Order: sequence, then C-alpha cells, then structure tokens
Amino acid sequence: MEKIWEEMYQAAKAVQNDRKISDYVEAGGVAAAILSSSGKIYTGVCIDTCSTLGICAERNAIFNMITNGEQEIKKVLAIMPDGKTGAPCGACRELMVQLMPNNYQEIEVLMDFEAEEIITLGELTPKWWI
Repeated sequence: MEKIWEEMYQAAKAVQNDRKISDYVEAGGVAAAILSSSGKIYTGVCIDTCSTLGICAERNAIFNMITNGEQEIKKVLAIMPDGKTGAPCGACRELMVQLMPNNYQEIEVLMDFEAEEIITLGELTPKWWI
C-alpha cells in the first residue's frame, strides 16, 4: 500500500475523538482524511445533532479543503467508530460527484485499511445522475 494511505489514516485517527459536546451534539465518532491534488491532507470529523444540522466526516474534510482554496480530491478514507475504514455515504459521494463531475470516477477510496482494499469512486458509484 502506498505510504500516503498510512499518512492519511494517521491524520484522520489524530482528529477522531468521539465525544458529547452538549445534550444535542456529538462529534468525532467518524473521522476522515482527503488527499487533494496538491498533495495536502485535509481532515474532518462527523458532527451529529438531534436535527439535520449535522455533517459527515468526509464532507467536513472536503469543506476544510475547499475553505483552504482547493477543490480537487485524489484520495479519501473514513475511519468508523470501531477503527475500521469504510465507504463514504451517499451524501458524501454526491458532493464528490458534484465537485468533480468530469473526473469523480478517478477518486480513490480506501475501503479496508487492513486488507489494503482500494477502489475508485467510479467503481463505487458507477452511474450517477450527473
């Protein structure tokens, strides 16, 4: 496996801190890392609320990337509460597709860190409405 996946995993693990912020908000159960086209790693955590105001870790990391002036994703991973990696949800996939409609298919997704399973977003999301 490429060394960058390990760096991304460690960056996401460093911000994953499952905690209750208030009676209505929890954060950090899931953490994500995005590798941008410049080679910079951006991280984010999920923020769960008692309403629809929450956000997934992957979208949080993507918004962090956009806030910092970038918009092209090369790789993405998410660490679940059990420490394993997994696929982005539909909302996260939708954002990546809309962000990169002409080449979202090339984004690499780390499905399983231990088994070194990597697929592309195009394989995971072969026919999107765009």
